Amino acid sequence: MSGKLETRIYVNVTDFETRIAVAEDGKLVELLTERPEKERIVGDIYKGKVTAVLPGIQAAFVDIGLEKAGFLHFSDTTDYRGGKNLLFDLEYLDEDSMETPKVSDRRRKTSITEFIKKGQELLVQVIREPIADKGPRLTSVISLPGRYIVMIPGGKHTGISKKVSDQTEKKRMRKIVGELKPSNFGIIVRTVAQGKDKRSFKADMTMLTDLWAKMKKQVEKTTAPALVHKDLELTGGIIRDLLTPDVIEVVIDNKTEYSKIMKYLKALDPKLRSIVKLYNEPEPIFDKMGFEPEIEKMLSRKVWIRRGSNIVIDQTEALVTIDVNTGRFSGKGNWESALYRTNLEAAREIARQIRLRDIGGIIIVDFIDMDDRENRRRVYDEFSNALSHDRSENYISSISDLGLVEMTRKRIRPSYMHSISDPCPVCGGVGRVLSRESMAVKIERWFRRASASSPVKHYQLIAHPQTADILQSGKPSRMKSMERGTKVKIDLIIDTSLHPEEFKVLDSSTEIDITKKYLTEIARD
Repeated sequence: MSGKLETRIYVNVTDFETRIAVAEDGKLVELLTERPEKERIVGDIYKGKVTAVLPGIQAAFVDIGLEKAGFLHFSDTTDYRGGKNLLFDLEYLDEDSMETPKVSDRRRKTSITEFIKKGQELLVQVIREPIADKGPRLTSVISLPGRYIVMIPGGKHTGISKKVSDQTEKKRMRKIVGELKPSNFGIIVRTVAQGKDKRSFKADMTMLTDLWAKMKKQVEKTTAPALVHKDLELTGGIIRDLLTPDVIEVVIDNKTEYSKIMKYLKALDPKLRSIVKLYNEPEPIFDKMGFEPEIEKMLSRKVWIRRGSNIVIDQTEALVTIDVNTGRFSGKGNWESALYRTNLEAAREIARQIRLRDIGGIIIVDFIDMDDRENRRRVYDEFSNALSHDRSENYISSISDLGLVEMTRKRIRPSYMHSISDPCPVCGGVGRVLSRESMAVKIERWFRRASASSPVKHYQLIAHPQTADILQSGKPSRMKSMERGTKVKIDLIIDTSLHPEEFKVLDSSTEIDITKKYLTEIARD
C-alpha cells in the first residue's frame, strides 16, 4: 500500500437509515448504508437445509430461511467428518479473502455429492449479499472475526494478513498466537494486530471461543432453516473492521450509537476512545462535511473532472464500463501531453468512484488512446496506486493498445446505485424508452397487419399522450394518412395511465381488446 493517508470516519444515524462515510485526506472515498428493511447479512451464520445438489456445476442450494435459497459452491465447502478438515488447508486464507481456499488436485477429483446430500442440515455463513436475481452466496468455512484475529472453528493453521510486510513482526505475532491458540481452531492475524501485546490477542480469543460455544448450543436446539448468529450491526462492524492506524478521527451524530461504540472500545482497546467524538451541532453532519452533493451525484452516469473532461459510468448486471472523454477540454500545445494529463486525472477519479459507488465484478475502463507507451504505463501506475487503498480485493490488467484496462473487484453486496434504487417502471431498467416516432411507426405497422387479415373496419386506438401528439401532428395528420392507407376508421382515445411504450386497440363494435392479435414485437419484461 502506498503513502499513509489521514482517514476520518463519519457516522450519520437516523430512524430509517445509518450511513458511514470514509474520507481520505478530506475526500469522500467510501459510503456504506444500512436500512431496517435491507439489513446487511454478510457475516451472518445460519443453520440451513440443502434443497438441491447440482454435481454438474459442483454446487448446492441451501434454504436458510430467506426469500431466495443460498448458493454454496464446492470451493466454499469444508468437511468436518471426525472433527477433521479434509478438504482444504487454512494457510491459504487471509483477512481479505476468507471465502475461497485454493483448490488442490485432490479437491478437483472430489464431487460435491460425496459429502453434501439433499435434505442435509449445514452450518453456513453468508459471504455475499443477494444481488439482482441471485440469492446470497454461502460458505461452510465458518469464520469468527474479532478486532485483531479471525478464528476458524475446525481449522488448525495460523495465517498472517498479507498486508503485514515486516517479517520480524510476523514472527512475533505468530509466536504469540501459537502459545495461545486453542486446539481445533485456525487463526488469521489481522493487519491491525501489528504491535499489539499478548493480552490483546488473549482477550480476542476468549471472546470468540465463548461466542463459538454459545453458537454450538444454539445450533443444537434450533431447527433448520434458522439464523444462529447475527454479525455486528453496521456501525459496530465498521469500528471492528475499519479502525486502522490510518484513522485519526471517528465522528458520530447519535448519542446512543456513540455510547455503544465507547462501551465496545472500552472492552476492546480503551486507547481508541480518544479519537471518537460526538457531533452535536445543528447542521447535519454530512451537510457540514460537504458530502451530500457528492452523494447526490453518485446516481449520475457522467462525472466531470477538471479541464472540462468527464467519465461516463454504465452499470449492467454482468459488467461495468467506464469511458473517459475529453469533453470540452481541447488542450493547448502538445496533443499527446494533453491526453496524458486528462487520463491521469481520470485515473484518480475513476478509482475514487469505483470505491465510492462500491462497484464490483468485471470492470472495463476505456482511457483515451495514447501513442506513447511510457504515458500508458504512467497512467496505469496512477490508477493502480489510487486503488491500492481499496479494502476490496481487485486485479488490474495493463493498458492495452486500444487504451482499455480490464479489472475485477470483489463484490460482496450490490453497488450503491442498485442498493438505493429500483428498476425504472417506465423503461424496465433498460435506461431508455422508444421514441414517439418509433411508437407511431409501430402502431402504423399494427394497422397494416390488421387491415390485411381482419374484416374489422372500425377500431378504437388507446394511446399515451406523447404518442397521440405525434399521431395528430402534420397536415394531413399521421392518423388521417393511416386511415386512408389502411381503409379503416380509427377513434383515438388518450390515456395518461398507459406506459409510453404501450397502446391498445379495441374492435369498436364489440369493444374487445385485440391488441395482441397483430402485435408481433416481443414485449419488454
